[in-house]
Amino acid sequence: MNAHTQSLTLQGEAGAIEALLDRPGASQPARGLAVIAHPHPLFGGAMSNKVVQTLARAFVQCGWRALRFNFRGVGASAGTHDEGRGEARDMLAVISQAREGGEALAVAGFSFGAFVAAQAAASLAQAGDEPAALVLVGTAASRFAVPPVPQSLHEKTLVLHGEADDTVPLAAVLDWARPQSLPVTVIPGGGHFFHGQLPLLKGLATRHLRSLA
Repeated sequence: MNAHTQSLTLQGEAGAIEALLDRPGASQPARGLAVIAHPHPLFGGAMSNKVVQTLARAFVQCGWRALRFNFRGVGASAGTHDEGRGEARDMLAVISQAREGGEALAVAGFSFGAFVAAQAAASLAQAGDEPAALVLVGTAASRFAVPPVPQSLHEKTLVLHGEADDTVPLAAVLDWARPQSLPVTVIPGGGHFFHGQLPLLKGLATRHLRSLA
């Protein structure tokens, strides 16, 4: 955590949701709220994951309030794993509670969290509340039926994947993205957790967010 990190307890349908909110410096007005989802809870995923923290830092650097939260059954969050269904509803509940007025919203996720984030983004777009930015990293397209990104969101979307990902093969993400004509940014030699390449991941995310300013 940094000096601008705040611990929060929000509410989901299964009970309490543990969260951390990182804020930009006081001299930097917030561009909006970014909500970031973590990897699979049954394989050690939590909001403390290094990729999730890296995404939070990228958002904060670009002037966003960045909120990470633990899915149901992780840390102090109540409930049990629901294979992405309840987790997507929890993400929408977190967004609803943490958002200030009609501020701009960004949605992001890593691995299983990208699957959940894609569901949340699709639900928001369908409700006429389209996110201002979407960042999907290591999208678990080989393991889950990740919904397509709404066409109107394509220019606001960054899909990042490691070339050498042995958890979610790059080919699976390309198979998911191809019918949508959705570009995928490939990090050469990158594994699923981007060991040694987190600064590059942060730089790519930062560049994308700044292009939307």
